Amino acid sequence: MKEEEIRPENIFEEYLQLAKNDALFYFSEVVKDAVVCPACGDDGTYAFTKQGFEYKECPVCQTLFVSLRPQADAFCRYYKESESVKYWATTFYKETAEVRRIKLWQPKALMVRDIIVSFAALDYGLVDIGGGYGIFAQEYEKITHQKVTVIEPGPDLALVCREKGLYVIQGFLEDIKKEEIRGHRNSFVSFELFEHLHDPKCFLEHLILLMNGGDLFIFSTLSSTGLDIQALWEDSKSVSPPHHLNFFNPKSIRLLLEMVGFKVLQVSTPGHLDIDILCNNKKLIKDRFWRTFVNQASEHDKEAMQAFIAANSLSSHLLVVCKKL
Repeated sequence: MKEEEIRPENIFEEYLQLAKNDALFYFSEVVKDAVVCPACGDDGTYAFTKQGFEYKECPVCQTLFVSLRPQADAFCRYYKESESVKYWATTFYKETAEVRRIKLWQPKALMVRDIIVSFAALDYGLVDIGGGYGIFAQEYEKITHQKVTVIEPGPDLALVCREKGLYVIQGFLEDIKKEEIRGHRNSFVSFELFEHLHDPKCFLEHLILLMNGGDLFIFSTLSSTGLDIQALWEDSKSVSPPHHLNFFNPKSIRLLLEMVGFKVLQVSTPGHLDIDILCNNKKLIKDRFWRTFVNQASEHDKEAMQAFIAANSLSSHLLVVCKKL
């Protein structure tokens, strides 16, 4: 899989430019609070500033996070009104829907099914937090014949999911009540959501209240210690304020989950794109080793290196499986 297949450059660059404009419009004049590391509570040290957002890196657990952080109401307005969010929900999703269905969501649905079979039972219901365009939910229903509940705060995306016949609870997870969740036993999933959260600990504390004992939570997010983020750092397109506020890693995500009361079952980095992302941004690589590698390596070398990175918790794509005891 190549980055261009799921994030066509012209569409992605337009989205990033809209996000840059929105960062100035929605956040330049708002109240911002100093926050500590969302994983371990350390103050963190200054890393860089991007589009008016100051990032710190935790010297204890290497989490990368935004501080000073705009207050939550600014983000609520941003996610309901902004042009970049609308563009992502309409143009980006629409233009990439079918290729992402094949390249991302069909394999992810199979992966989630297999994880649930391994750690729980396939007759568990599934709750997709931040269900987006609804493609994952469709694919999961197709292969398991189990109904999916989609939690989606965005009005445009919630409407798209309803039009596909999916059961939708429109709202942020923190506002959802337990009686709204169908079924007694569920697996909860979220993909590429955790890096957006204003308060990850609050999110997890509310989630665990919605769950019953034995329920699973399966999620993916971006890792601060992943190769492409480390090599590109502030020039990484994944470091994209105001969307991406938190970059945990295999070490720090365990700290947070265990603090809240989850049992961590599996942490891995099954990424496919780190090397391809570096190749697409080779002029921005500061490290001499990786600059030399992407310029001289054969396709076989790149594939072997990507496999090594994924197998050794070094990819920026982080996958976590945990459960409520």
